[in-house]
Amino acid sequence: MLEPNKVTLYSGGHRGTEEYFGKTSEKWGVQEVTFNFEGHEISRNKGLTILSDAELLRGGVSLDIINKRMERSFAQTPTMQKIFQTVFHVVNSGYQVFAAGWLLSNGTVKGGTGWGVELARLFNRPVHLFEQDRKEWVSWVHNEWVTEEPVICHRTISVTGTRSLSEEGKQAIDELFKRSFKASGK
Repeated sequence: MLEPNKVTLYSGGHRGTEEYFGKTSEKWGVQEVTFNFEGHEISRNKGLTILSDAELLRGGVSLDIINKRMERSFAQTPTMQKIFQTVFHVVNSGYQVFAAGWLLSNGTVKGGTGWGVELARLFNRPVHLFEQDRKEWVSWVHNEWVTEEPVICHRTISVTGTRSLSEEGKQAIDELFKRSFKASGK
């Protein structure tokens, strides 16, 4: 079992899931790194790293590829492109990925959260989603979503998720930290 102060959480600091994961991490002594870009407002900026234009470009993927992979269309604006580029840095920096949101019928996750989850799947990372309609954790295992309660078991974790985090989602995050770090006695 890992000590919480040996774990680093990476996020984009957005309202909802990422903000709540950050607050929970702070309570447990988990280190935080928050990626953002110049001129973009976020809700949580602990451990803030502003990505340069060159760094953002390293996370660039054609919106045509994203739309095809996700089987839907996203706005083709400069801000949306930078958000997807930032998500790349969040997912690429951590190993185990946690998200909160909604599974769609095609197996992807709703909204921009879906791109973070999709990147985790492409990078063959352990990825866990708190599915808000089902009110349970699911994990991507052997190319399918299976119900299981995850634990934080890697030194680097990435988080992404809906801005509309439910009370059940908050409780699931709290319980995730308790399960993962119970030996630390908090």
